[in-house]
Amino acid sequence: MKRGNDFAVKYGPWALVAGGSDGLGREFSMELARLGLNLVIVARRKELLLETAKVVTAAHPVQVRTITADLGDTESHALIIRETDDIDVGLLVYNAATSPIGPFLDTPIEKHAAAISTNCVGPVSLVHHFGRKMSDRGKGGIILMSSMTAFQGTPLVATYGSTKSFNLSLAESVGYELSSCGVDVMACCAGATLTPNYINSKPADRRLPSSAEMAPGKVVNEALRRLGTTRVLIPGRMNRFYGFIMTRILTRKQSISLIAKNLYRLYGKNPER
Repeated sequence: MKRGNDFAVKYGPWALVAGGSDGLGREFSMELARLGLNLVIVARRKELLLETAKVVTAAHPVQVRTITADLGDTESHALIIRETDDIDVGLLVYNAATSPIGPFLDTPIEKHAAAISTNCVGPVSLVHHFGRKMSDRGKGGIILMSSMTAFQGTPLVATYGSTKSFNLSLAESVGYELSSCGVDVMACCAGATLTPNYINSKPADRRLPSSAEMAPGKVVNEALRRLGTTRVLIPGRMNRFYGFIMTRILTRKQSISLIAKNLYRLYGKNPER
């Protein structure tokens, strides 16, 4: 990380990582601690949350608070606000997400609703609260983890992709509004990333990494390095190349068809179109 102490001055003294105990969230927690920020780590799996906190404090001399909460439950948002009332949170990373995989009509409506609650209501609630505090103090940062599914319809993960489009638009909109207050907001539109949840979602015979899949640490390092320089980031040169092809070269219909073929090849047979 090239900015060193300057990063901690602008985005410290505390960072809150929502969905911070595993995968990308764990990488964010570790890297932010290395940069000298104290941490509030929020996750629903208490055992994994405490393990991550233990690893962080063993490696870096920072304070770590843990909050066990399901970010799909709106009552958890009030809990987080109460538990952080006495500290100055200068950076919010919203990484928590739920992703139902399968044909839209075959997926129970409860799973779609849970994804919307976790992926949309959660970010709005926390960005509204911490964004106001950052605006009042004249500095801070917000990273919303979006996805390359945000740029077009994505069959088999229709609701997840739609929520990531929401996060992209939210980051761009709020980022413009808060830029005059010294607050940096960014949507990180990651491609396929080798997190435990992503790997476990793949069929057992297709879990070996491909050249298009990024390590979580690389995504996190690029996101933190680019915070304050752009409002929309696609981590990884290969992903940016794919993004250019999908959004600038192919028509929207062609992009959706290509994504559909790849996803149905991975998860199930593509119906004739």
